[in-house]
Amino acid sequence: MSQYPRTRMMLWSMFVLMLVVSGRHGAYAQNTTLKLALDWYPNANHLGLFMAQEKGYFRQENLDVMLYTPVDPSTVLQTVGSGTDDFGISYQPDVLLARAQGVPVVSVAALVPHPLNSVIALQSSGIVRPRDLVGKKVGYPAIPTNEPLLGTMLKTDGARGLQDVELVNVGFDLVPALISRRVDAIVGAYWTHESILLENQGYPVHIMRVEEWGVPDYYELVLVTNASTIKSKPEVITRFLRAVRRGYEDAAQDPQAGVDILLKGTKAEVDEKIERPGAQLLAPLWKTDKTPFGMQDTARWESFTQWLQANGLLASHVRAGDAFTNRFHGGN
Repeated sequence: MSQYPRTRMMLWSMFVLMLVVSGRHGAYAQNTTLKLALDWYPNANHLGLFMAQEKGYFRQENLDVMLYTPVDPSTVLQTVGSGTDDFGISYQPDVLLARAQGVPVVSVAALVPHPLNSVIALQSSGIVRPRDLVGKKVGYPAIPTNEPLLGTMLKTDGARGLQDVELVNVGFDLVPALISRRVDAIVGAYWTHESILLENQGYPVHIMRVEEWGVPDYYELVLVTNASTIKSKPEVITRFLRAVRRGYEDAAQDPQAGVDILLKGTKAEVDEKIERPGAQLLAPLWKTDKTPFGMQDTARWESFTQWLQANGLLASHVRAGDAFTNRFHGGN
């Protein structure tokens, strides 16, 4: 029997295989440039992003990603909503509030799956639980959500609520206000940042985490894009999140290596004495056993949306299910 038919069949099989491979990767063979706006200056919360950049995970997805901090980080949701930035890092409460104003942003991944916001008091004050704050001064940065957070904590611990404390607007000078005894405690402080800064300066603290005192558990940091990008560039989002997921999986396994990369990429912007212990505190939050990193829980979005509405911060027409999607993690 002639070998020609067999040879022709082998060549045809190779041709079909090449078409399959080309169809799988050819759609993004051309490099795609993306801009990601950070929520603040580079810090331990961002380790997975910088690891994905340094280790070439974005590049392996044919993505050229620019990570940057806006001059005014409070504009991230607006610039993402308008398409000026492709992605941004924000906060679950802010995403919901922005959507109430018609900003078309959608969370596509949770980067920090629990609140970092907390109430912090010096150990020397004797304040160890919310009801110990009755009759005390509490400093805050005048962010609207901080008031109901504190009020809920107080009520959960048997106090009447905000009427039992004196709120003092200290801006973002939370740590100086506490050290100087201008206030007795602060709210709006991260237990992965301000607490470390205080301890490094010789002031041991007591931390009251908001979700342990009646506030619904929520996502501190989320990765957002706009609704039109979800419709027009789903392949890009899938590739981008695949690289981000790999970066945060690495950060969870070796957070100090992540800090090394952060320091290398940002130089003088990072306080190593804060970010190294901060990374150790964050690493357990990034570890997921049963679900892919970044997957978001519907019940958590709904419960926090209802809490915001009950506290008069969010219009009733805002639907939690419109504010996030799991479609790029294999979910709905």
